[in-house]
Amino acid sequence: MGILNLTPDSFADGGRFVDPAQALAHAERMIAAGADIIDVGGESSRPYVGMRPVSAEEELARLTPVLPQVIAMGVPVSIDTMKAEVAARAIAAGAAIVNDVWGLQRDPDMPGVVAAHDVPVVVTHNRDAVDPALDILADIESFFSRALDIATRAGIARERIVLDPGIGFGKTPAQSLAAIAGLPRLRSFELPLLIGLSRKRFINAVVPSAPDDRLAGSLAGAVLAVLDGAAIVRAHDVAETVQALRVAAAIRAAR
Repeated sequence: MGILNLTPDSFADGGRFVDPAQALAHAERMIAAGADIIDVGGESSRPYVGMRPVSAEEELARLTPVLPQVIAMGVPVSIDTMKAEVAARAIAAGAAIVNDVWGLQRDPDMPGVVAAHDVPVVVTHNRDAVDPALDILADIESFFSRALDIATRAGIARERIVLDPGIGFGKTPAQSLAAIAGLPRLRSFELPLLIGLSRKRFINAVVPSAPDDRLAGSLAGAVLAVLDGAAIVRAHDVAETVQALRVAAAIRAAR
């Protein structure tokens, strides 16, 4: 899953693709490099003090010049949003997947939108506040169980659900590492797992580095996550991630 942020303030690439021409060229590069899904977002979900919420109107204004043309490129497009209104408009334009960073538990209308359009949904674990004392895997499991109950009540088919432990969302760096290491435990839900650890802050806690200097750490995490059962890897650096995963798969096959 290649990341296309149409935002001025995303932590790793904010402002780089606000120009529609640059955004479309980047989507084309990611597809050529092997991206199976393009994840398009119009609002940063980065947790930082003073973050200004974006209205649905502003989010849609960022998406409208780009989303239909990315959809026309022929690979499935996921809409990275926590707003049901934005998700519905994106699906109407042809988006195939909803990537909800609040896992059906922030906008009360989101489960109904997903169910009504019968599209897959990525349920991402999140928290409003970091609690270093928390058993993060137990919290993720409880969050996923609530999300699955919400999905069942809304009429979302279980086979339409992907689970994402939400690396970096409401977690200390140590808890993010624990969440990645806990993927085998999360396989007990018997649903596809998505991992999104590309360039994230936990890497800086292991080896101090700026977001643009975290490629090696991102690749190490991606390979280990797939070996532990992740089915989808959400990444900024698609070509490098594809190469790392293909080499790892080839070595495993050679055994």
